[in-house]
Amino acid sequence: MNGFPHPATWVHLDWVLVVVVAWLMAGVLGVFALRNFKLVAAVLFPVSGFFSLVLLGVALGAAASGPEVAVLPLGLPQLPFHLRLDSLSAFFLMVIGGVSAGVSAFAAGYFRKGEGTPPGLICLEYHVFLASIAMVVIADDAYVFMVVWETMAFSSFFLVMANHRIPEIRFAGYLYMLVAHIGALGILLCFGVLQANTGDYTFAAMRAQHLSPFWGSVAFVLAVFGFGAKAGLLPLHAWLPEAHPAAPSPFSALMSGVMLKIALYGVLRVSFDLLQTRIWWWGVLLMVMGLTTALFGVVFSTVQVEMKRLLAYSSIENVGLMCAGFGLSLLFSAYGMKALAALAMTAALYHLVSHAFFKSLLFCSTGAVLHATGERSLGKLGGLIRYMPWVAWPSLIGALACAGLPPFGGFVAEWLLLQSFLFTNGLPSSFLNMLVPVLAALIALIAALSGFTMVKFYGVIFLGQPREEKLSHAHDADLWERVGMLWLAAGCVALGLLPNQVISLIDPVTRLLVSDGMAQSVAASGWLLVPVSIERASYAPAIFLLGVAACCVVAYLLVRRLYSGRTRRAPPWDCGYPWQSARMQDTAEGFGQPIRQIFEPMFRMKRELPTPFDAQPHYRVTVEDPLWYWLYLPVAVMVERCSKLIGLLQQGRIAVYLMYSFVTLIVVLLVVKQ
Repeated sequence: MNGFPHPATWVHLDWVLVVVVAWLMAGVLGVFALRNFKLVAAVLFPVSGFFSLVLLGVALGAAASGPEVAVLPLGLPQLPFHLRLDSLSAFFLMVIGGVSAGVSAFAAGYFRKGEGTPPGLICLEYHVFLASIAMVVIADDAYVFMVVWETMAFSSFFLVMANHRIPEIRFAGYLYMLVAHIGALGILLCFGVLQANTGDYTFAAMRAQHLSPFWGSVAFVLAVFGFGAKAGLLPLHAWLPEAHPAAPSPFSALMSGVMLKIALYGVLRVSFDLLQTRIWWWGVLLMVMGLTTALFGVVFSTVQVEMKRLLAYSSIENVGLMCAGFGLSLLFSAYGMKALAALAMTAALYHLVSHAFFKSLLFCSTGAVLHATGERSLGKLGGLIRYMPWVAWPSLIGALACAGLPPFGGFVAEWLLLQSFLFTNGLPSSFLNMLVPVLAALIALIAALSGFTMVKFYGVIFLGQPREEKLSHAHDADLWERVGMLWLAAGCVALGLLPNQVISLIDPVTRLLVSDGMAQSVAASGWLLVPVSIERASYAPAIFLLGVAACCVVAYLLVRRLYSGRTRRAPPWDCGYPWQSARMQDTAEGFGQPIRQIFEPMFRMKRELPTPFDAQPHYRVTVEDPLWYWLYLPVAVMVERCSKLIGLLQQGRIAVYLMYSFVTLIVVLLVVKQ
């Protein structure tokens, strides 16, 4: 298939290209309406959301169909764009379409006042970003992949820099671009190894190569390094807690909910598709890196006092859990244990799509809170459920899903992941049989800390009393913002109540990557979700939901029957002190203090102590990332010193430059003579 066929014979890949072109046209139209808020917000962003739904429908139709390929004459001579839509691409297009539909609807209400950049320019950057991430997952050669990958990086850089007049935001944008380009170098080198000196950079040619274990390991490590930099894996995570709070909230939602997943797509594409070998230590490396990243992210999220930074560290945690699932699947696949490899892969992909929805929802809710109050610090919020119920209730769904509680998608994903780590007694290595269950205990700890973080996040923002007088004037979300958040909340609920149907959508992906799937065994269990066998474990979301509903009905009837007409209203118990104020309720710092004390060696803390002569004495603790001082700053100092040494070569004198040329010529002649 070359170019576009007749509309009557269009296949799924053609419709994907139609959506990409439509997004680009919406962005171009935004440039012509550079400062027209009404056109951009009321027309272009809703139209973008409609095409996101089209993409979702196309991806659903393409999930179970065979691969579709196309060659577009858009590149350089002898380097056209090779495109391919298979089940892995279709799955990620589902995530892109489903999440971007809700975020685009939310953005239609969010950008009513702009974000420091003309709305038309924001519209262009937003839609170029959407088009580029869709093109990444259908790219079928290294050339087009790197073109659209860099387009995604630059468009997201400009989105982060929307409020570029603020120095902290410029710093966050530059740091993000620096790490992104370091990662891109790793990806380029990975593709160079995969093409095996054939000069053919198409993915089909890479699949045909059978690299030695050494060169296969080199390609795998480069892929993990390059894509891990974009995903936020340790130690290349430093950009993420800076860029996510800096970007406007809809862009933070897309970066966390979608862009991080595109980096994981790259890991999957190289590790399970382009590489034809599987080595057991690859899986162990990915598991250890993933769980280390997850523990680091969740511990730092528990002590944050700024709501978007808290969510950014939570995203680091969830990316780590996904990588741990991919690593376990790779380990099982290396030993030929296809059924368990499919279980681990299904758990990781389920967590991927679930995180895309609930984290996008939480970032959107923080955007609504930020617009309504002008505050992003948890220490200045509180009691907003009274004034912003349309934001509070969807946010509760997102927080419960992020905490891994039933009946939402986050619970199903983490439950499946935990089950996959517990079914490991068949590994041929006694060391691995001991190691993997220990890692399961670490996953349980991470899940518990994640629940702790979400209690802090939701409770401090929406419950209790307002900590600032101006919060009583906070306005609720407008219509488009409500539509966007309700769509994302509905996705969280659907992923929790329909696990068997979601697994049937994931099944073609696992069959492509590990040559096995769970759909048949899950379908045979009826309304139960059975990962391996009914004797080992099962979960029934319908029964759980019915049980909760029955308890609520029974409690309501008992109260009506036993206490009807005898209701007495009185102030709550005030501990003998009736003059309570908002300053006496638990703060974000106080809530996270126990975790801060337990994991104190992981932090770099600065304490500001009051002195007897302070007019307004205060006590403040600042928690910082020690890796910034142990790794990033030393590297920056080393690069600066090397630059100064190299700069000595630039004397500005022609005689010195001629001397350099003469010395170089002499050295070359000596080397050639030898």
